[in-house]
Order: sequence, then C-alpha cells, then structure tokens
Amino acid sequence: MRAAGGSAPLFILSFRHRDELTEAAQRSGWRPIAARRADNAESRFIASGALVAIVDARGALAEGRDAVRALADCIETNMAAMLVLLSRTDEAALDDLYAAGATHFLVSPFSEQQLLHGVQFAQRLAERIGGGRARRRTDEGGVARQAASWRWQPGSATVELSPALARRAGLGEEQGQRISLLDLFRKLDSDGRKAARGAVDRLLSTGHSTAFAHADVDGGGVRLAHHLRVEAEGVVGQTETIAAPSDTGASLSRDPMTGLRDARAARAWIQAQLDEREAGSAPALIVLLLAVSRFDAINAAFGRTIGDEVLQAAGRRIERFVDPDGRKRLVARIAGAEFAVALAPPASLTEARFLAGQLVEAIGRPFMSGDHVVTLGSRVGIAAADTGDDATRLLRRASAALAEAKTAEAGPIHVLDADAATDSALGDRLEVDLRRALDQDEIEILFQPQVSIATRRIVGAEALARWRHPQFGELGAVTLFNVAERSDYLVQLSDHVQRKAIAAAAAWPGSLGELRLSVNITAADIVRPNFAALFTQMVDETGFPADRLTVEVTESGLIEDLGTAGNLLAQLRQGGLRMAIDDFGTGYSSLAYLKALPLDYLKIDKRLVEDIGGSHRDQVVVRSVIDMARSLGLGVIAEGVETEDQLALLAQEGCTLYQGFLCSPPVDAARLAALVEA
Repeated sequence: MRAAGGSAPLFILSFRHRDELTEAAQRSGWRPIAARRADNAESRFIASGALVAIVDARGALAEGRDAVRALADCIETNMAAMLVLLSRTDEAALDDLYAAGATHFLVSPFSEQQLLHGVQFAQRLAERIGGGRARRRTDEGGVARQAASWRWQPGSATVELSPALARRAGLGEEQGQRISLLDLFRKLDSDGRKAARGAVDRLLSTGHSTAFAHADVDGGGVRLAHHLRVEAEGVVGQTETIAAPSDTGASLSRDPMTGLRDARAARAWIQAQLDEREAGSAPALIVLLLAVSRFDAINAAFGRTIGDEVLQAAGRRIERFVDPDGRKRLVARIAGAEFAVALAPPASLTEARFLAGQLVEAIGRPFMSGDHVVTLGSRVGIAAADTGDDATRLLRRASAALAEAKTAEAGPIHVLDADAATDSALGDRLEVDLRRALDQDEIEILFQPQVSIATRRIVGAEALARWRHPQFGELGAVTLFNVAERSDYLVQLSDHVQRKAIAAAAAWPGSLGELRLSVNITAADIVRPNFAALFTQMVDETGFPADRLTVEVTESGLIEDLGTAGNLLAQLRQGGLRMAIDDFGTGYSSLAYLKALPLDYLKIDKRLVEDIGGSHRDQVVVRSVIDMARSLGLGVIAEGVETEDQLALLAQEGCTLYQGFLCSPPVDAARLAALVEA
C-alpha cells in the first residue's frame, strides 16, 4: 500500500517507538519526519508540510496527552488530522484525547497494515476539509526537505550538502556544496560527533532508518535534527531545525519566510493579553484570521519562488495596514497562507470589521513579482474574546469564523461573537447615520498638501473627506464611501463632498491663491448621465478657477468602462480641468489605456512608495512607472511619502511631486495656509 498522492510527508511523534514507525512509513512510500521529544512539536509539524500527525502515546500516556494539546490548535488551523496510538490499557483516556484535539485513534496491538490504513483515513479527511490548502502543505513539505539535506556514499571522504545546508554550515555555494567528512565532523561538538557516529553505525548495520541531533554551529540554543535513511545512492539525511524551548522566547519567535511573528509567538502574545485582564471582566481582545485564497493556483501557475515572494509581500502589506506596535496589536503568520491579527483593548468589533475590510481590499490589489502581476483573494474570520477564554480557545473560534467566511455567500468577512448579531445592525446604523450626516453637514473636508520635490514648495492639495461620527469618532474616506456604496447613497455622497471641497477652496485666503486643488470622482460618477456638464456647472457656480482644478479617478473606476471613462475625461478636460489617474499600480496597469486616455498626471499608489526602500526589484517597479508616465508627458505624484529616504529615491528616479506625512497629514484650510506661509 502506497501513500496517497505518492511520497507524502508524515509527521511522527513517538516517545518509545520512533524508529519502528519511521521504517513502517517509509516502506509504504511516506516521507516521515519523526521525533522522540515534544519540544517545539507545533512548529516542527507546520514546517514538515504534513497533513497528518501521528502522536504515539503507547507507554507514554502523559507525554502523549500533552503533545496532543500542544498540536491541537495548529492541526485545526491547518485543517490537518491527528492520529493517536494508544496502549490497550489506556483506552479510558480516549475521551480526554478527543477533547484535547485528536481526530483518529488506534489501540494496540495493531498490524502495520492497520496502522497505514489509519494514516490514509486521516489523510483523506484532511484533504477533504482542506481542499487546495492540503495540496499546498504537502508541496511545501517537499520543498522544505529538499532545501536542507545531505548525501554520503559509504566509504567516500566527502559529503554532498544541499545549497541551503551549505549556507547554514557557513560554506557558501561556491564550494560546490561538497565538504570533507572530517571537516564536517569538526564543526560538531563532541556530543554531536558521538551522536552522528552512532546513528550512521546503526543505519549501516541494520538498514533501519534512524536519527540524531546536535547543537547548531551558530549556537543560540538551536539544534539540528538529521533523519537518516538508506537509498540506492547512499545515505540520505534530511535536516530539521529545532528551536530552543524557552518560555520567554515564545513571544519573540518569528516566521522564517515573512519575518512576522509565528504561531507560537501569536499564542503567547494573546495569552499574555488575556492574563492581564482584570479579574471578573470580559477582555476586549479581538482576533482576526485572514486566509489568502487561490494560493495553490499561484504556485502552480508561476512556481514556488514567485509564490513565496507574493506571500512575503502579502505579509508586509498586512503589517503596514495593522501597524503593530508590539503592545496593542500583533501580526503573525500562522501557517501556509494564513495570517493572524490580534487587537488588544481598547479595540472594538467595529474597528476589527473595518480593518478586515481594508485587509481584504489590500490583498485584492495586484502584486508584482518580476515580470508577473499576481492577483489574490482573501477571507477573514473575526472572534472577540469572552470570559474564560484562553489563547487556544479564542484562536479556535476565530478559525471557526474563518471557515464560515469561506462558505458564506454574504461576503469575505464573518464575525463570530456572542454579540455578532449586532454587527449587521451596526452596518445598518451607519447607513442611516450617513443620511443624517449629509443633512446636518457632519462631513468635513481636509486638505493634504502636494509638494514640489525640486523646490520643497507646496503647490497643491488633495481634498479628503472625514466623518466625525458622534459615537464612533473620526471615520476616514474608505469607511465613509464603503458605507455609502452599501446603502446605494454613493452618488449623493460624492456630489456632496465634491461641492463642499471646491466651495471651500474657492474661499481660501490669498496665500493659497496659486495652489491647485484635486478632487476625486467615483466609478458611479463616471456612468452618471450628463455628469461632465453637471460637474463643470458646479465648478463655475463656486467661482473656483477651472484651470486650477484636477479631477482624480482610480484605475478601477477607469477599467470598468474604459470607453465611457475616456469620453468623460475628454469632456472635463475641454472645460479647462486637469485629469489624474489615482492609486496607479494597484489595478491592472496598462500602457495601452494610459495612451488612450486624456490624462495630465499619474499618482503612484502609496504601497509602491512604501516598498521603494526595500529590494532593488521594488525600485525598478517604481522607476518603470515613472519612466512610463514621463514618456507620455504626464506629471508624476507619489502618494504616502513618509521618510526622507523615500523622497530621495523618488527624486532620483525622476518623480516631480509628492504628498504624505513627510510634509503633513490632511489639515484644515487654516493649517494649510500656515504651512504655505511658513
């Protein structure tokens, strides 16, 4: 009987029978990743890429029960399965093990055939509930093992190392990944050399798979475990990193791919927040689980290297939106393409849902990797802590909410909470309040300066809307327009904001008399009958000079109906207005439609600006956008500039204007005048 799908990884934790189980798994075509101790079992299971974990509690019931509890959360989060092996005398513990998180069991004595049937049943369950994620984890496991491995032909004086292991050993790839066996042994401490000799002797004398571990050459308490087996080409070792067990290190451990906190750190942080709550009070801690969808298709279409780069970029994008400070907010990669965001008090369910919406929108914006533009989707599950919750229980409820989000027809976000029914009512409340806000003029207009990079002078400003809600405080333009869109009130809101912004600019003091004003139009505006004539008439009525007004439209608004958008922009331009494409680089950017549209400015989206200080590739992307715009005779405005380093790089690439917190956040007219006069 062969492993389902052929050579699939299988995680084994056995306190008494590791080698026996490892050999049985190998004989049936599985790739076992086996351990005798439960230290860091959770991170080792995640790194293995396996869909099934075997916890062998025969003769070690207490250790087995603890291991099941430690693995339960990541088994559930990864939609995996856990097979527990029990001695006949311990059958009474089945109820406890099931409650702790086990999904399957076998009671000894059992045959090898029965064991492997049990593993296959567990694998099938994981594949059915995990779908594409199951295939993805299996693939990831294979890549992980290939990345850190070695081969040795008995009698040879050299060992062949994989590139990753060669780098880990400080050898560099220029040495051809071959090292003298003697030199390799010298890198080990005395205990490591003894363990390695013993393992190789056992393997060669019995032919049975075995393993040994030693301290990493870099120290730091990290150990490397080597799983040995005999193949036709000699002895093959698969190398696994085992982090040092440490209570204090748990909250500091990081995911090696994204640099974010890992699942262990997330659980420790959440538990610490729950422990700090006042006795008898319900903690206002909220957890969001975000799953990036279609990721198996990305790996299949573009390859794992591109997939990893996109996943890293997704992690950075989530982190920027959440802006974790280590005390009030946390971002972590839980497993695969799944991320956790934790919000400490005084977070609210309203804030969490708005943040979830922003994250879904952010992940939905295309990612650039090399010559590829990759588009992802995502869903979010939200759970608020309740009295008596611990970290495991809260994460499980967030995972249940995520499962609901994946099957719900209402949208990509699902809230699971005792008061979840009020969430829909809250949305209805905001829709009603919006109508009142327009009637009572509660929508404020602020202006963010646009600055010449060459002279550092403020030459214009973008009008931005803010809603001072009497209960929820300041709500930004994203929330404001999302509420309007849900309530079919988008046209009314857009008209209100445009009219109020232009009228306010018409009343600017003399010191602002040369500044340009930028206002936004929406996709709904583009399809409004006779919008161009109505808009230019409104501009004339306010008295603001048309030749100082720029109309901004997003890529998404353009691409939905390119022909209609082109006609509208042409009509507005005939009225003396300038045209700008906003948030460039977040949609399906195309030189073809840029050439076809009557544009004056191109605004680089702030997420591209944020990345410019990263890799050389990020700078190349921004440079290509600027070069494209300049070749078409367009002015370039960079959004979201926050640092002098970003500004210097933009100037170097030929950008002419910027806006962002480096100069000023959005301000009222009086403050804008003070900035210009300073």
